[in-house]
Amino acid sequence: MSSSLTRIKAGVIFALLPAYASAELTLPKFFTDNMLVQQQSELTIPVKSAPGKKVTVIPSWGSAVTGKTDKQGEAAIKVRTPEAGGPYSLTVIADNDTVNLINILSGELWLCSGQSNMEYPVNGWTYIMDHDNVIGNAHRPDIRLLQIKDVTAFVPQGDTEVTMDGWVECNPATMQDFSAIAYLFATRLHEELGVPVGVIDCAWGGTPAEAWTSAKALGAVPGFEDELKMLASANGDRDAMQRLWKELYDVKVKDAYNDVKPFDKGKYQKDWSLMPVPGCWESTVEPDLDGVVYVQKVINLSKEQASSPITLHLGAIDDEDITWLNGKEIARGSGYSTPRNYNVDPSNLKEGGNVITIQITDGGGGGGFNSNPGEVYVETATGNISLSGDWGYRIDADFRKLGRMPASVNSSSFPSVLYNAMLSPLHVMPVKGVLWYQGCANVGRDQQYEPLFKALINDWRSLWGYDMPFYFVQLAGWLKPQALQPDSEWAALRNAQSKALELDNTAMVTAIDLGNPADIHPRNKQEVARRLADTALTRDYGKNYDYKMPVCVSATPSGNKIVLKFDRELAPKSVAVTGFIVGDGKGNFAVATGKQTAPDTIELSAKEIAKPVLARYDWADYPGGNLYGKSNSLPVAPFATDK
Repeated sequence: MSSSLTRIKAGVIFALLPAYASAELTLPKFFTDNMLVQQQSELTIPVKSAPGKKVTVIPSWGSAVTGKTDKQGEAAIKVRTPEAGGPYSLTVIADNDTVNLINILSGELWLCSGQSNMEYPVNGWTYIMDHDNVIGNAHRPDIRLLQIKDVTAFVPQGDTEVTMDGWVECNPATMQDFSAIAYLFATRLHEELGVPVGVIDCAWGGTPAEAWTSAKALGAVPGFEDELKMLASANGDRDAMQRLWKELYDVKVKDAYNDVKPFDKGKYQKDWSLMPVPGCWESTVEPDLDGVVYVQKVINLSKEQASSPITLHLGAIDDEDITWLNGKEIARGSGYSTPRNYNVDPSNLKEGGNVITIQITDGGGGGGFNSNPGEVYVETATGNISLSGDWGYRIDADFRKLGRMPASVNSSSFPSVLYNAMLSPLHVMPVKGVLWYQGCANVGRDQQYEPLFKALINDWRSLWGYDMPFYFVQLAGWLKPQALQPDSEWAALRNAQSKALELDNTAMVTAIDLGNPADIHPRNKQEVARRLADTALTRDYGKNYDYKMPVCVSATPSGNKIVLKFDRELAPKSVAVTGFIVGDGKGNFAVATGKQTAPDTIELSAKEIAKPVLARYDWADYPGGNLYGKSNSLPVAPFATDK
């Protein structure tokens, strides 16, 4: 079946035009052929046409429903969806204008959202383990996929942008660039339930939770006051947002700039320090630096190369850049994971040395060239010139003096912009539940994340109008393995994630044991999807999978030991129990020696702590705990008895 929307009018097929350009009948871009609707629910069909038009909706599974467009030419027609099955069709009529959707299925629909580990494709910008086998088994027409494009907006939208022209049947061609976790979750549900399953891939790498939360909900979360004032004042106008942000930025950063002299951007500055490129400077020459940094590199061009256009391939730059060549600005870019490919006209080139100068502004995270060696080069008419190697650099502003800076209004990190553009339009489609994998972009703000994440969950439930299941993934291990790291920001964020379990109808699966110290994107998405699917199958579909991780229910100090009781039997991966530290309550911690003294009991001690009163497990960026549940081999999630 075609994945495009079929239009019929007076025997002629018309292209679907944006509603603002025509009074013709239009539906949101995510209402297309091949769509899947949540079974036995109330589906809202947003219609745009001329004002005052009678609208008739005819579902092939039931009776026709009528309505009328308002003064703005809009109507919202509600229809009940059938039990799982299909294919069905859906016809919408306004006078002589008709939209006909075909090959519709009814089944179980899940919304999958978050940042890059949810966005992580089967085989696209990266790939999962065993991807060839996964792709080879992807002929599954009863699984339907909808992928939302990366877009932003400052006010809630009625429609969004989609890839692949909307809904598609699952096959090896359509699923490769789709969220791996969403796809693998769908296949498990489809195999277990025997009904059609749909998944919506609504994720964007590197995005913080506040970008996925409405401005109204953020009003109850401390720390976003400046951004919310801008949103309220600008009322959706992008130029106004730019102006307000610039005013705020100028005020905040004036004390961050170093006392350095201007320089000629067309001349290489020989007295600058050097940094390796590609690579993020926080991992090489400037740990923990957020701010404004200038970098330079000289490329030598032959006469022939300088007489034709060239392209600078700079890879992804974290976060924003302004790029000059020989002193002339050639481009600006934003987005820490967005590749920069800049075309340069021969009028800006010369034979011999040409100076690339880039101003990089990093508001948080790595900073610099977030790319691999093969991604940074100059493309010329006679071949490529590598840009890998040492670049000169100078720090112009150090944001560490200022605390958290407001995200750029052009970025995907600004509060509410993804909620407005990518999420809010979808609420007209009932979903069975939500899968969420996010948190990396909020590391370092754990105290804020606890109320923020809870606000997000309640916000989405308010938008849909019911308390749908909300299942989330606790962050995997990453960075340098350490046995003793009581101040780990990653551990603190994981702990903040777990606090959302205080809300009803939530569940958490941990990926702590699936991480890679050298890769923030672990490839074993199969196990993450399995844990999520077992959770949903048991909680929502009456299956009987043991999806619960062991939980510590008590911690009792006893002389030079502390005794931990769990709610189920444990099975350490070795005789020695690893991953624990103990503390005396006065700020002193030590790696603990642990042993299992009963099926559900762990006893801890450390010679450096005479009387331990608290314990933490897997409390590090990349911890090394080995505790699992005996009945289901699920890992114990990180926890702290003092948290």
